Amino acid sequence: MARVNFDSIFIKHTDGSLEPRQRIRVGGVTFGPGVRFQNTSFGGINFHDPQFFNRDLEIKTDNDTTAITGVY
Repeated sequence: MARVNFDSIFIKHTDGSLEPRQRIRVGGVTFGPGVRFQNTSFGGINFHDPQFFNRDLEIKTDNDTTAITGVY
């Protein structure tokens, strides 16, 4: 497990959308670069919600996928 900055995982676009910098997994959902989203929940987490947005994330990397396992 590792603690990383939100911006090391997500790109924040000027339209307010977020895009993962690499292939990520949240709960049972896996997606990667090229997927932009706004106010969408993945595994019960909406990364635009103030309790998650810009917070440090706990991750576990397995092969080519980064699993987000917690929020600090």
